[in-house]
Amino acid sequence: MKWGRSKSNPRRRSDSSLDSKGDSEDGGLDPPPRKKSRTSIEATMQANGCSPQLQHKEKDEPITKGETQIKTEANGELERIFSKTDQDIVRLIGQHLKSIGLQQTADMLMKESGCRLDHPAAAKFRQHIMDGEWSKADNDLNELKPLLEKSSNSLSEMKFLILEQKYLEFLEDGRVLDALHVLREELTPLQHNTSRVHEISSFMMCGAPEELRTVAHWEGKGEVSRAHLMDQLQQFLPPSIMLPPRRLHALLSQAVELQKEKCPYHNTKIEDGIENISLLVDHRCSRKEFPCETIQVLNDHCDEVWYCRFSPDGLKLATGSKDTTVIIWDVDPDTLTCTHRKTLEGHSYGVAFLAWSPDGSHLIACGPEDCPELWLWNMETEELRVKLSHSPDDSLTSCSWHRDGTRFVTGGIRGQFYQCDLSGNVLDSWEGVRVNSLWCRSDGKSVLAADTHHRIRTYNFEDLSDANILLEDQPVVTFCVNDSDRLALLNVATQGVHLWDLEDRVLLRKFQGVTQGHFTIHSCFGGLNQDFIASGSEDHKVYVWHIKRERPIATLSGHTRTVNCVSWNPVYHKMMVSASDDCTVRIWAPADMLKQ
Repeated sequence: MKWGRSKSNPRRRSDSSLDSKGDSEDGGLDPPPRKKSRTSIEATMQANGCSPQLQHKEKDEPITKGETQIKTEANGELERIFSKTDQDIVRLIGQHLKSIGLQQTADMLMKESGCRLDHPAAAKFRQHIMDGEWSKADNDLNELKPLLEKSSNSLSEMKFLILEQKYLEFLEDGRVLDALHVLREELTPLQHNTSRVHEISSFMMCGAPEELRTVAHWEGKGEVSRAHLMDQLQQFLPPSIMLPPRRLHALLSQAVELQKEKCPYHNTKIEDGIENISLLVDHRCSRKEFPCETIQVLNDHCDEVWYCRFSPDGLKLATGSKDTTVIIWDVDPDTLTCTHRKTLEGHSYGVAFLAWSPDGSHLIACGPEDCPELWLWNMETEELRVKLSHSPDDSLTSCSWHRDGTRFVTGGIRGQFYQCDLSGNVLDSWEGVRVNSLWCRSDGKSVLAADTHHRIRTYNFEDLSDANILLEDQPVVTFCVNDSDRLALLNVATQGVHLWDLEDRVLLRKFQGVTQGHFTIHSCFGGLNQDFIASGSEDHKVYVWHIKRERPIATLSGHTRTVNCVSWNPVYHKMMVSASDDCTVRIWAPADMLKQ
């Protein structure tokens, strides 16, 4: 016998069941739609600080993107469930409103959205901290213990911070015995941060509240110090329980900083934070604010200009030429133009390199490859202090100052490498090192030297040690190091400008565009945070890159022969200068400086 439905009672679809979506298992009419379970939805909302309270829309109101809606059985209204992102945004806005004193507005927002700003236990904990009810706050910690970030020290650290505040407040109130009880009976038994316990025990010797606040670096009893304590305690609570302090402000600050990092022409100081900028538009700097226009051409040299360098204070410019002179120029910080100050003469071989002392009081001038002498000028008296010529076979073509300004190193490709004092006395020497370029590290001991084997090596004059730092495929013609003493900028023969990380000893970037053969070309770091690279080129142009981009953000034309050197003003960051074989020095500044 076959099992099946009775032919006398065939299944039939009635007109009243046409709107149903499926047949029932027993062959009858579909049952009324059952109410959708909300257990999983409520759990999701509660995990993100929201209660399952739902808001209703009118039946014909359009559905907005990102909302989950459920049709109810009773009246057909649509219920709204906020997405996790919407819940987070509501909580962030609520926290910000509360922080600026709009408590009622924040409460209304939380009530209407169905979200809660903090977990009830966390909110109670915060209130007890702000009211200075330390015993109740300690009890609250036991409630919060299951919710703490997974760390064995979290609870102990939180208790320690609370007891430390309690101890300091007792001391400020003159309740020395109560403070001593906290120290002996509560803080010490925790056996946490023993060194800090010993430190704060000495605060009992303070004679007045003012002295206590100074010694403890503490704001004193009250709302300010308790709010600071609460900020520390919140670090141990997950954000689903209690939002980190000023979270919306932190997110907006991060967004602004990221926009600044991505802005190719950002060369303007903006105060830390977001108080002084508009959040209504993205941050973007214009090329018109960047040093891309020639605002002045200096024609005082009568032969190729080989080098240029600003003084550390940015108020002087020194240029060296094949015409055997060094010209010192005064910089006008308002117009970013230069005026002739003094010509330093007598460099019979020409001037191929210049180096200001860290305080700007002295200037060293070196010659080209066949020059055996070095000139040290006192820039306060504008007179020659000493002419160093250790041997007629020397070739002193490069130098660098130690940070203390009392010593410098110099060398050349014939195997000379000396350390000297301001009187020109040779303090130390390194035999057989053929030097193309030099740089003194910030530790006051180590010196980087580019040699004729395509290397940059470090030399320590104290323990007479040396080691390889990096190796290139072609000769390193010149190089310099940024203020952080970590990034090195190399001009490599036939290859161009390379950026190296000295700490990790890795090549970070090869900048594109520049034409570099075997001529001596000097590049530089520049801009407000040394975020830019500038270099001359054999194609008569000046190239400028953002330090994080390989392609140039500006290519500056104007010179008619090889550009030998570029220098960026270290103080007035909208000013740059270039020196060329066309016998001129060009001052580059923003376009609006032309109108002044």
